[in-house]
Amino acid sequence: MNWQTRITLNPEILVGKPIIKGTRLSVEFIIDLLSQGWSTNEILRNYPGISTEDIQACLSYASESLKSEKVYAITV
Repeated sequence: MNWQTRITLNPEILVGKPIIKGTRLSVEFIIDLLSQGWSTNEILRNYPGISTEDIQACLSYASESLKSEKVYAITV
């Protein structure tokens, strides 16, 4: 899934959080709904302006973000 075609960052919208293009729905919000047990169908029913591909793009964005995250051990 090429999330770049569906996810955008705009400092004018939601303080620059990644959102689904053409909406004010953040990737974080969609991931939160999924983590609370919402199904894709429930999300689509409640937010008819988005598609299954948009939800997949949110998951792809989150996955890629986590893969690029660096964690460093702090020694005392």
